[in-house]
Amino acid sequence: MITIVDYGMGNLASIKNMLKKIGVKAEITSSPEVLMRAERIILPGVGAFDDAMSNINSMGLLEVLNRKATVEMVPLLGICLGMQIMMRSSEEGAALGLGWIDGEVKRFTFEPGSPQLKVPHMGWNLVATSDVSFLFKNLTTPRFYFVHGYYVRCKNAGDVLATSNYGYEFHSAIHRGNIFGTQFHPEKSHKFGMQLLRNFMEIT
Repeated sequence: MITIVDYGMGNLASIKNMLKKIGVKAEITSSPEVLMRAERIILPGVGAFDDAMSNINSMGLLEVLNRKATVEMVPLLGICLGMQIMMRSSEEGAALGLGWIDGEVKRFTFEPGSPQLKVPHMGWNLVATSDVSFLFKNLTTPRFYFVHGYYVRCKNAGDVLATSNYGYEFHSAIHRGNIFGTQFHPEKSHKFGMQLLRNFMEIT
């Protein structure tokens, strides 16, 4: 069983349906007590950084999330905003993030004279992965679906699992120990997303 965290910001049903397609049972919860029993966690998210952190705090989820991620070391996957709140801070607001990864969230901005691409970045894009990345096992030339106006910039190169390009390179997947994150949406990425979620389910 995998636990999908409902903190009022996520694309929950799509994730649960994609997991069902690959034969994985999942539960959606906003209960700290239920989350405490989780053996594998997905932290989704769509919306604003400050709202996400405010909800996590007001719903009593912060302590249990920190425990599961940094003490019990359960496999945890953050998706889109769910990955961004793993950072220390964001240009989108003033709230502190979870701080599991040393990095910040930045808004897409393009220098004068360079192509002024539309923000948010929306649609399919290639993902260049690390050769040692288990999360991307059996994925050749992976393409995933993105919807975001902000992106992650990790301070440590060792935390970067994959990069993509939208006017310039940005970090599209991260990894530290048991913690994984994707800026893209596996649940909207058809066969590529299905394989990535299968890989996540095999991580111990």
